Amino acid sequence: MVLFYLLAVALLGLSSLWPKLVPKPQPVRVETLAEASFEPPAPEPISLNQASLEELMSLPGVGPVLAQRIVEGRPYARVEDLLRVKGIGPATLERLRPYVRP
Repeated sequence: MVLFYLLAVALLGLSSLWPKLVPKPQPVRVETLAEASFEPPAPEPISLNQASLEELMSLPGVGPVLAQRIVEGRPYARVEDLLRVKGIGPATLERLRPYVRP
């Protein structure tokens, strides 16, 4: 019984000293020499007057029906002429503007 009591006191003493015996993990500082993210190159704008249906369908937000309407509405003198195509509003035009040219 006395041995059990001494063992319990020793374990309590060890548990109170545990934070001093085993140091806490310190924060690690990581430095990178190069940018880890990858940005794909900007796509070359395609011509509204010469693009095929497949090229037009690869644009964001342009499906087969809208691509067909763009082809039927040719020729375009300016990118803003896309507003006369049914299904293209100002928001869609602003989204397509970096990808197309007349």
